[in-house]
Amino acid sequence: MSCFKADINFCPECGNILPIPGMQDSITCPRCSFNIPIREFVGQVIKSSVVFNPLVQSSSAVDSEEDSELKGPVIDRKCSRCNKEGMVYHTRQMRSADEGQTVFFTCIHCRYQEKEDS
Repeated sequence: MSCFKADINFCPECGNILPIPGMQDSITCPRCSFNIPIREFVGQVIKSSVVFNPLVQSSSAVDSEEDSELKGPVIDRKCSRCNKEGMVYHTRQMRSADEGQTVFFTCIHCRYQEKEDS
């Protein structure tokens, strides 16, 4: 008895997506090896589409040189100069490969920069 009851495009045993039917007499699930006779697909229409996201400027692209240090993920870290929450960070491998990376923090309010060796 099957665990899943869903679309014909999915395996009724494990729920994995099935490959497109070919010239074989059956379709075999690549995950659990469940076989489905090809005659169960007679009359079925298989459609696929590709949807592209709108082209927007990447967050890694920098508009001006003065805003370059404010690009990146914002974390809840208190600035040691202005005592406000919110700093942007990026990492660099400044030392040898067997040592930790250096994390650079920039305050989004006063642009104060700190670094931390991890």
